[in-house]
Amino acid sequence: MLVFALGLRASFADATSLFRNLFQPPHRLLRALTAMYLVVPAVAIGLGSLLDLSVPVRTAMLAMAIAPIPPILPGKQLKFGGSSAHVFGLLVAVSLCAIVLVPLALVVIGKVFHHPAAFSPTRVASLIGSTVLLPLMAGLACRHFAPRWAERLAPWASRLGTALLIAGALPVLIAAAPAMAALVGDGSLLAITALVVCAIAAGYALGGSNDDERSTLAIATAMRHPGIALAIASFNVPEAAHVGAAVLLCVLVSVVLTTVFGAFGKRQHSGRV
Repeated sequence: MLVFALGLRASFADATSLFRNLFQPPHRLLRALTAMYLVVPAVAIGLGSLLDLSVPVRTAMLAMAIAPIPPILPGKQLKFGGSSAHVFGLLVAVSLCAIVLVPLALVVIGKVFHHPAAFSPTRVASLIGSTVLLPLMAGLACRHFAPRWAERLAPWASRLGTALLIAGALPVLIAAAPAMAALVGDGSLLAITALVVCAIAAGYALGGSNDDERSTLAIATAMRHPGIALAIASFNVPEAAHVGAAVLLCVLVSVVLTTVFGAFGKRQHSGRV
């Protein structure tokens, strides 16, 4: 519902903007993929190899490092000053590229840690299609064919989606709270924080010369799709207990740090203006 609401406010031109300018400077998509699928996985592999992390935490960090952009992220990026063309173009382009890049990244990770890892492109496409592409395309179609109706419906769809998200997330967080608390004092929180900080820095560094686009990519690089990350982790390490709690801890840390980063960047931009 939230992605559908976002689609009601966007256009097909926004959604395809990065693909249409793929081979033209400033090469936004190529820089985004470098940050998300080279730098961040490399940092996650490095932290997993160097630090004495538990299997659930290491698995969660690696899974989050290769997961695509979460479906509700554009709302946050737009709030902090991102342009609709860049935000929606990034969501669509990275989601489609993830169908190929996620399985490839898992092969590399499996070889590094000597643990065969896999997740088929079909499963990635199914998850991305159901949680990102289909509801977004439905919203875009409504906006294209019935713009006035879409404008009236968007705020109501957004409110309903937010209410459903809270209602669905609270029981999960409450149930996982004891397991997440157990991960805080053993160095796991510090490792996850380090990964998120490095992801924000990588996205900002590779975001180009425009401050808003740099912030948009920084947030996208640090926040990943928790549903796909959990599916990857559970499929490859089914015997690891509390891997879901570790994924949720990664999500909470990324939400907090990207919110602080986005608010600080928005304040700096307002001060310059």
